[in-house]
Amino acid sequence: MRVAVGHGAAPYRGNSSLSRGGACLILPAMPELPEVETVARGLAQVWDGRRFVSVETRRAGLRVPFPKDFARRLTGRTVEAVGRRAKYLVVRLDGGLVMLGHLGMSGRMTIGALRNEPPGPHDHVEWVTDQGISVTLTDPRRFGLFALCEASDLGGHPLLAGIGPEPLDEAFDAGVLAKALAGKTGPIKTVLLDQKVVAGLGNIYVCESLFRAEISPLRPAGSLSRAEVGRLVPLIKAVLSEAVAAGGSTLRDHARPDGELGYFQHSFQVYGREGETCPGCPGAPACGGILRMTQAGRSTFYCAKRQR
Repeated sequence: MRVAVGHGAAPYRGNSSLSRGGACLILPAMPELPEVETVARGLAQVWDGRRFVSVETRRAGLRVPFPKDFARRLTGRTVEAVGRRAKYLVVRLDGGLVMLGHLGMSGRMTIGALRNEPPGPHDHVEWVTDQGISVTLTDPRRFGLFALCEASDLGGHPLLAGIGPEPLDEAFDAGVLAKALAGKTGPIKTVLLDQKVVAGLGNIYVCESLFRAEISPLRPAGSLSRAEVGRLVPLIKAVLSEAVAAGGSTLRDHARPDGELGYFQHSFQVYGREGETCPGCPGAPACGGILRMTQAGRSTFYCAKRQR
């Protein structure tokens, strides 16, 4: 039995059969905030309050080398909390140690009971808790990375320093975003992808948010009126909240044959729907449907009639 969480299943509620070898939980790759949040919540279910009795690295590193003595420094530590900052996992351990993780585009965390079979060729790290639960990092492309730091240094860590506000925080409002956009001449679509402006936003959810707000992705960011920014912020929050509730989106590397992953992709109004009828528009000839263009090397999906 395999229980999928993340891109398409309900949030993991715990499964007593994990300790008996009956089930495992797959936490797939996560390029954007909802996917990272889903993975963090899944890991928290089996890591919070548990001690790492063994940690094994099976290669020198991923995108970058693992920190010196990575496995040794984690072994014996108790997890105090699992969370997220932007697109990074943040695992706080006793003694003030923090593990930061990013799974890149193909990484996933598989949670289950200890297995007897040998690891696969892309199973690069394994954490085992005092409850007998194993978490395996699988990353075929090796675009992920892990780092260690002291909790006191977390805010200034190179991976997190300068990252913008969390869009789901109450403090993120129209005033905060308007200030960040002021004077910026780049297209609003690409500016919102800048992690220094807003944390965790990626291509999918920016496209969806701008469509709902009826704002053209081509508009200079600094040209948005206060009313438009005021309309955009709650829609960003709504799109992200809906995606988190849906376990994120399953696309490309993230899809699995059983389909038990994130399902927010079924709610896409524009992303990946080039040439289809635009939701809420009268159709041809008044509206030519959903268009696709490339901005900063990323595909942008939008409606030229609705988004101004």
